[in-house]
Amino acid sequence: MPARKPPTPVTDRAGRGPARRGGAAASGRLAGPIGPAVTAQVDTAPEAVAPDILTEIFRRFHEAEPEPKGELHYVNPFTLLVAVVLSAQATDRGVNLATGPLFAVADTPEKMLALGEDRVRGFVRTIGLFNTKAKNVVALSRILVDQHGGAVPASLEALQVLPGVGAKTASVVLNIAFGVPRIAVDTHIFRVSNRIPLFIGATTDKVQAGLEAIVPEPYRLHAHHWLILHGRYTCKARKPECLHCRIADLCRYPSKTTA
Repeated sequence: MPARKPPTPVTDRAGRGPARRGGAAASGRLAGPIGPAVTAQVDTAPEAVAPDILTEIFRRFHEAEPEPKGELHYVNPFTLLVAVVLSAQATDRGVNLATGPLFAVADTPEKMLALGEDRVRGFVRTIGLFNTKAKNVVALSRILVDQHGGAVPASLEALQVLPGVGAKTASVVLNIAFGVPRIAVDTHIFRVSNRIPLFIGATTDKVQAGLEAIVPEPYRLHAHHWLILHGRYTCKARKPECLHCRIADLCRYPSKTTA
């Protein structure tokens, strides 16, 4: 009998190590750049699941939660954009606590500009990197007013030039606000995709491109949320809850927990 192939180490671009529950890496935030480079490895099977198994996995996710929702609070595309920009290296809960009062007085780019950077900073000072984030929120608001008539553009290219907005943030906004089937890959989705494995990739960008190419079209719109929630509450970094996993019989992860 041939020797078992050792698990394939996969390092994400973030390079974030195992996430602690409640920390920034464990927040399941909807977007934002994934932090500075450290080493992270994902124990994975040598080959991804077959297409029919992939379809069944997403069918079960859909059956359990047909309309999954993210946990960042927002009231329109602009506040969604601001919330996602603020969520980089922060928890959803921490962002929501800050944006509740902020969005009550500034839910449009025009109102955000009227507040000004100092007052915006006062609202978000409990969030990490608040000085830079306040500056970016006001700067992107100005661009939206000056170049887009106060509207959030439904274009990846236009979104990515906004201060504080990268490819992942833009993908999240397009997915949630405009119904574009993008799968922005954070540490949760990177881990889940490589563990099951749905698509094996060495960087978050490669995993995003791979998932967007293989997830069946009927499930692509909500795949982002299903995978984040699965990674946050079931397929956890340190000790996945395999005994309670709805797709445990389909998953090829070689190190399933048994207790």
